[in-house]
Amino acid sequence: MSLIRLYIRVLDLLGREARLGWFLAVANLLLAIAQFAEPVLFGRIVDVLSHSPTPGNTAAVLPATSPWPLLGAWVAFGLFTIVCNAAVAWNADRLAHRQRQAVLTSYFDHILQLPLTFHTGTHSGRLMKVMLQGTDALWRLWLSFFREHFAAIVSLFVLLPLSLYINWRLASLLFSLCIVFTILTTLVVRKTYGMQMEVEEHYGDLAARASDALGNVALVQSFVRIEAEVQGLRGVADKLLAVQMPVLSWWALVAVMTRASTTITILAIFVVGIILNGQGLASIGEIVMFVSFATMLIQKLEQVVGFINSVFMEAPRLQEFFDVLDAVPAVRDRPDAIDPGRLQGLVEFNDVSFSYDGKRPAVADLSFTALPGQTIALVGETGAGKSTAIALLHRAFDPQSGIIKIDGMDVRGMTLAALRRNIGVVFQEALLFNRSIAENLRVGKPDATDAELRAAAEGAQALDFIERSEHKFETSAGERGRLLSGGERQRLSIARALLKNPPILILDEATSALDAVTEAKVNAALDTVMKGRTSFVIAHRLSTIRNATRILVFDQGRVIENGTFDELVARGGYFAELARAQFMVQDAGRTGAPATADSAAIPKP
Repeated sequence: MSLIRLYIRVLDLLGREARLGWFLAVANLLLAIAQFAEPVLFGRIVDVLSHSPTPGNTAAVLPATSPWPLLGAWVAFGLFTIVCNAAVAWNADRLAHRQRQAVLTSYFDHILQLPLTFHTGTHSGRLMKVMLQGTDALWRLWLSFFREHFAAIVSLFVLLPLSLYINWRLASLLFSLCIVFTILTTLVVRKTYGMQMEVEEHYGDLAARASDALGNVALVQSFVRIEAEVQGLRGVADKLLAVQMPVLSWWALVAVMTRASTTITILAIFVVGIILNGQGLASIGEIVMFVSFATMLIQKLEQVVGFINSVFMEAPRLQEFFDVLDAVPAVRDRPDAIDPGRLQGLVEFNDVSFSYDGKRPAVADLSFTALPGQTIALVGETGAGKSTAIALLHRAFDPQSGIIKIDGMDVRGMTLAALRRNIGVVFQEALLFNRSIAENLRVGKPDATDAELRAAAEGAQALDFIERSEHKFETSAGERGRLLSGGERQRLSIARALLKNPPILILDEATSALDAVTEAKVNAALDTVMKGRTSFVIAHRLSTIRNATRILVFDQGRVIENGTFDELVARGGYFAELARAQFMVQDAGRTGAPATADSAAIPKP
């Protein structure tokens, strides 16, 4: 994306502030015109006071024999400039701040809607860096554009034609300065654009590495990795500086050359002006006027250099920002999607297939029906397709073929919000916000009363530890729930699902990381939350699915066996081997001797 196109995109993001933007643009145009009154009036006053003839066009524009009317006009233009500048600064500040918050909120809403596959492949630290740096870059560009840069750019388009009208011979020197500046700036931009993109990549690496270390601070400390992580971060910072310094050197060269060119231009104006004055082609006032023009041109060119430099330096951040903003969710609402309200929980998979890479199927020809209130268990090795099948149900992805229905409706015909409102999930890793226990529970039901919170916590076997804490439901869970134990976090996630009260429930290895005592409490809570709901249980511990209505055994994306626990064990197939292996290990741990096949066939829940 070129710098011009990029900046047009920046202005497009003004949104509802665009009307104020147009007002500021008009005000800047008036400022650009008004500020040239000062050098023109100054030159004309010099001519009047020195009684110097004015061979150019200024006398026709401003005929005067007394300096007082010219001085009065100067005062009027000065007051207008002060008032207009104050209005521009006041409104530009408010526009930039308001719209930064609006875009930041919109961006945050957008990335939360992107699919889990996007977040899996993108570091959260990088996303935070892109959001904050991108919106800050937008704020700086909007603010500087409307406060000074737009006026500077417009001034060039007013100054050059005006100087040609007054004295084209002296104006040619100003044009020469602009040409030199344009060529020099273009060369530097082309030279350093790719280098600055590389700089921004290193900034992203820096943010990701720091966030990674802070997110795993327990690992860093326990494995004595503090020095190694600091050295690693320092290495990334050194690489960043190594690429950044040449960019800064090139832009320093632009600043030096611009100053040198303008100094030469002022000297040239004096030399050429004296010669023209001797030939009667320029008055003393015009020489003074063009020196003021040159001084003003220096200021405007420096502002334009600052503008181009700021756009150039922000371009990689903005490019990253727009790349994320332009990411289209693979799963989104159809134009005709509806909200069916609360569903009953009849789930049907009809010949459903899905592949992540288009080569190896993650799920192939999956067909089954779950009646309302039934519990369907999904069993198989890691990567067999269990989690993918359940992800398709709540539309983390859409199948490449086949159809998934709930209560006879294609899930793609429902809005995502309506579908997910009817599905509750208890994850293997309990996901909690760094907020109070009450706030974490109300994720399931934002308007839940205190009585409902207590009832849900009691049903999830969580009320006892909540009541023991000093602040009870106002106790902070800590970042990712780290102030709570694993069992406490899991029971809170179950309470959250109880509050949500969905007709369909997904349990994704909800007890796999718990000790035996905590697992017993969590299983008791799960029995409560599963009552009267269509439940899907992903499990490796087969003891947790002893009473499932039906068990689907997955292997390489296909269901190779299905039936009740006892039916599958009696068949002596793949599931029976899994059952024997798991219960042999458990029996050996209790008795010191291998379990028999008969004992394996009679598992205890």
